[in-house]
Amino acid sequence: MTADQLKKLEDNLWKAADKLRADSGLKASEYSTPILGLIFLRFASIRYNKVKAEIKAELEAQKKSRNQLKEEEIAILKCGFYLPPEAEYDYLLNLPEKADIAKAIKTAMELIEYYKPELKDSLPKDEYFKLYTKDDRSLPKSLLKTFKDIPEDATGDVFGKVYEYFLGEFALAEGQGGGAFYTPTSVVKLMVEVIEPYKGTIYDPACGSGGMFVQSSEFVDKRREELHDDDTKDLMVYGGEKDSETVKLARMNLAVNGLRGQVVQANAYYENPFDSYGKFDYVMANPPFNVDDVNYDRVKDDKRFNEYGIPKNKTKPNAKKQAAVNSVPNANYLWINLFATSLKPTGRAALVMANSASDARNSEADIRQNLIKSGVIDCMLTLPKNMFYTVTLPATLWFFDKNK
Repeated sequence: MTADQLKKLEDNLWKAADKLRADSGLKASEYSTPILGLIFLRFASIRYNKVKAEIKAELEAQKKSRNQLKEEEIAILKCGFYLPPEAEYDYLLNLPEKADIAKAIKTAMELIEYYKPELKDSLPKDEYFKLYTKDDRSLPKSLLKTFKDIPEDATGDVFGKVYEYFLGEFALAEGQGGGAFYTPTSVVKLMVEVIEPYKGTIYDPACGSGGMFVQSSEFVDKRREELHDDDTKDLMVYGGEKDSETVKLARMNLAVNGLRGQVVQANAYYENPFDSYGKFDYVMANPPFNVDDVNYDRVKDDKRFNEYGIPKNKTKPNAKKQAAVNSVPNANYLWINLFATSLKPTGRAALVMANSASDARNSEADIRQNLIKSGVIDCMLTLPKNMFYTVTLPATLWFFDKNK
């Protein structure tokens, strides 16, 4: 799908969905979660339909085997998840107009979570009953018809982009400001081609909705085709994200793209859910730039952050003019430390960082010198201006290689 085709699809889907919302009188905040759930369900069905015949064929071939796998077990091996008939999009779409569509969608989501425990409590369920009004129960069915327009040849990365587009539009509708959150595809492609994360474990401690994982997997798949290597079992992704709703989105993103791994809710500065020190083969990330309110006393003794030195603390009163707290002047080098220390002795990393980190002075300069002396920095590449949709600051790609 070309960029123009994607933009047209996004615009058409949003206009149709927003018209239905306006006709119903619902607020954007009441509408966003069930909408995003149906987009997930549509893409999950598209992915499942592509391997459905293979699943049936494998099930038939195993009938005489003593160790015959169940249909759901074969599906998980082939697709990453299992869609029972009652959870398939076309089943829901073809229910009679007078059927309890909200209840049917809830059942579908419960079934998906049952067979895919990684999605537990991540999919919307009771939210669909809120689409009913006293006099009109047609909205869930109308939405199912709207998202049927997503073409059968749409890939998983399109799901992520449509999802992000809708998130931005909902944010605008709620007066929060919108925008896209994706790292540009060209940047992700370069990061992947340099560190080559084709097998092993990938970590992103600031994964957001999982866009970095999804986009990188597309390039990994293409490379595997060139190498005639389709062993996807050898790639696992691990992500952390502090916002609970975004964690749910990331889990859906992994599922619909057939990626294996785990995304958890965590604030990377103060929590370490994967015990990340020296653990991962690869790190890929685009963390938040120039954060200045990290509590110094809570990170100063953490080996994830202080191996190469930690930015000197400063005294900073909080917004309510209460007692001053020691805070890190800029968290950029906390992230840089975290990425370097999360690697195995043979690991490689690619990260997007604010340009200012490349020539920061004082304690940051000392940390940078320690990184250079250690040999962990492989190379750095300054990106052109205005590469990112929502950030105007110039950025640099940092590449680490502990096995040089």
